[in-house]
Amino acid sequence: MLKTVNILNKRARFDYEILETYTAGIVLSGTEIKSIRLGKANITEGFCEFNDAMELFAINTYIEEYAFGNQFNHKARSERKLLLNKRELKSLHKNVQTKGLTIIPLKLHTNEKGLAKLDIGLCRGKKTYDKRESLKEQDTKRDLDRIKKSF
Repeated sequence: MLKTVNILNKRARFDYEILETYTAGIVLSGTEIKSIRLGKANITEGFCEFNDAMELFAINTYIEEYAFGNQFNHKARSERKLLLNKRELKSLHKNVQTKGLTIIPLKLHTNEKGLAKLDIGLCRGKKTYDKRESLKEQDTKRDLDRIKKSF
């Protein structure tokens, strides 16, 4: 009955090496969930950051204003709090502080109950030669798929 929404961050897999993934709830306000259900969101430029109270926020994620909203419509770019277990937050904070890793949003989706979830990844930035390897793998996979399709 509910249409599932999958908004991907394709750039993340190219720019970063993903070490761990987590599924976090998102605190939304007003008409944001309606825009997400319509697929009017973009997470490619987003990142996650901790504040002083050890709370994790998604920063620079874009959720378009709802077209049928009134003067109480939400802001398109605002900080959105992410909901994780305390144990997960502590391990993420420790890894970000000590190892110099970053937290990147990978996928924004809705679950069976209609709630918005954000898949985040603990990532390490790739070097340029790693990116070239990724491109080579994509090209060879594409060529193999073409060959398989012709037979």
